[in-house]
Amino acid sequence: MKLEGKVALVTGSSQGIGQAIAVRLAAEGANIVIDYRSHPEGAEETLTKVQTAGGNCYMAQCPKSQGHIIKADLGNVSDVRQMINQSIQHFGKLDILVNNAGLERHASFWAITEEDYDAVMNVNIKGAFFATQEMVKHLIATQRRGKIINISSVHEELPFPNFTAYCVSKGGMKMLTRNLAVELGPLGITVNNVAPGAIETPINTKLLNDPQKLGALLENIPLGCLGQPQDVASVVAFLASSDADYITGTTFFVDGGLLWNYHEQ
Repeated sequence: MKLEGKVALVTGSSQGIGQAIAVRLAAEGANIVIDYRSHPEGAEETLTKVQTAGGNCYMAQCPKSQGHIIKADLGNVSDVRQMINQSIQHFGKLDILVNNAGLERHASFWAITEEDYDAVMNVNIKGAFFATQEMVKHLIATQRRGKIINISSVHEELPFPNFTAYCVSKGGMKMLTRNLAVELGPLGITVNNVAPGAIETPINTKLLNDPQKLGALLENIPLGCLGQPQDVASVVAFLASSDADYITGTTFFVDGGLLWNYHEQ
């Protein structure tokens, strides 16, 4: 129970990687704020899983992890600030912020619309930026240390044709992490990225149902399989714990070796 007594907010935690992170942090003893934008039934599912995971404690008088659901659009700064403040009001504090919410748009560069560009950048980078800012204000006001963990992507390094806006947002996430690690380090706040590769999540359903494309992708992964959301969640749990207190400004790639072996077909 490495996170007992801690409170963690996981954005975009109604499904996929975000849900797995919320459940894993609960299993480590943290109370969890579950954020969603348009998938309330998924948020309720996450809440049930969080409460179940947080109740799996066999020590006498061990407190059970609790969950709380907040609806917020990470592309809207007002929503972002309310999300942080409501989290603090409910649990009394925040210790860990996981900036997981994200989206992508598939389009050739010359066909990307301003609307699609704004949607991607607003959620993937602006939302994370201002959620982190509000979290840091809280930590400064309460004179406490804290953990910021960003869910980036191998595409902070790896080009991904037809997903330029997404790649730009993740490249921005890499620099945001590095810069804040330096600026916030003196305050005892660590900032790190976890960068998944090809993970088996609902967003990849189309890929999973296309044997040809899936086979070509697997040829690029030295470990020969897609990752699972739990693979990402395990690294987040480590970074959220005191075991990672001396780690900041770093990206951890969870990709089965994809980044260093990838080539276009």
